[in-house]
Amino acid sequence: MVDLSQEPTFATSRDGTPIAMHQFGGEGPLLVVVHATGFHARCYLPLIPTLASRFTVVGVDLRGHGASQLDDDAEFVWDDFADDLLAVVDRLGGGPVVAFGHSMGAATVLLAESKQPGTFSRAWLYEPIVFPSEIGPRNGFMADNARKRRYEFGSRAEALHRYAGRPPLNVWRADALAAYVEHGFVDTGQGTVRLACRPVHEAMTFTGARIAVSAVADVTTPLVIARGQIGVGANAAAEHSDGTAAALAGATLKVYERIGHFGPFETPDVLAEDALAFLTASTT
Repeated sequence: MVDLSQEPTFATSRDGTPIAMHQFGGEGPLLVVVHATGFHARCYLPLIPTLASRFTVVGVDLRGHGASQLDDDAEFVWDDFADDLLAVVDRLGGGPVVAFGHSMGAATVLLAESKQPGTFSRAWLYEPIVFPSEIGPRNGFMADNARKRRYEFGSRAEALHRYAGRPPLNVWRADALAAYVEHGFVDTGQGTVRLACRPVHEAMTFTGARIAVSAVADVTTPLVIARGQIGVGANAAAEHSDGTAAALAGATLKVYERIGHFGPFETPDVLAEDALAFLTASTT
């Protein structure tokens, strides 16, 4: 049975940072959900009932995201995200486990497996932020946009109304967008709400996204590298997913024609069913 009512528990990352874990329930082996930049584990609530039909599902809020709050002046690099994820797996009893990762979270799964082989027995990864070794990411404009992002709203309802009416969040399924807003803001104590992921930290993830495929090329875990088709050319994550899949010995590429980088929030049922089919192959 899926239980979405529990408060998060915490693991302690290598440098002492508390990392929130959300126990989503379910039955079976452990599956860890790792989120995209600027978001949090509970964005993926629409996928959980399907995944929890065969797995015990735990969602992770990486540092600076969701319930894993940091001060404005805290600094980190992507390698720290891998340490966060490894700390969670260790706190849950150690690997091997299976993983569902999206964007930054997908890259974090690869980094963690490279640092500690055998942590993941199987993983389904949507558009990991991994670049060809010969080029750097084109992410300066994304960091600039993150710094300018509106940080505070009068209420969650106001934020939901704003996001539902403009891209890119207006293509999300309504329940995914509602879950993002409900759990992606914190009360200020002054009658307003602010983003849980502070703009300075979201910008930091973009400026720190320097993961070359050569850095994770030693990963041999069976993987699906999935990507959307909408936005290819402008969307570096989709554009480079083919090369990432080709470079990893255990990876298979899967392409979805009608979705973009936020695919898990656009068609959560489809992706959850496909992920479940692949991930359960390691348990049968």
